[in-house]
Amino acid sequence: MPRSVNHVASRNRRKKVLKLTRGYIGARKNVWTVAKNTWEKGLTYAYRDRKNKKRNFRALWIQRINAAARQNGMSYSRLMGALHKNDIDINRKVLADLAMNHPEAFKAIVDKVK
Repeated sequence: MPRSVNHVASRNRRKKVLKLTRGYIGARKNVWTVAKNTWEKGLTYAYRDRKNKKRNFRALWIQRINAAARQNGMSYSRLMGALHKNDIDINRKVLADLAMNHPEAFKAIVDKVK
C-alpha cells in the first residue's frame, strides 16, 4: 500500500515560513531549508533581544540620572542611597524622564534628599 503524505499541510507550512522570510537576501528568502534556518535563528535573536532591551534601557536611565545628579552636585549612587533612606519610591525610568524633560522637578527631588 502506498504511503500517504499530507502534501497540503506541508506545503502550507512551508508557504507560511517563506512568507515570513520575504525581504531577506539571497537564498534566505526562497530556498526552504535556508529560509527555515534563518527564520528560526531570527526567533532566537528576537527572544534574546527582548531581554537585552530591558537591560539597555535600564543602563540608559542610570546614565541620564547620573549626569543630572552630577549637575546638581551629587553622584548617582549617593542619590539612589538617599532616595531609599528617605523612603522616596520613584523608579529609574521616571527619574530619567524628569532629569531629561523636567530638570527643575529633578532638582527639587535632589534638594529634598540632600
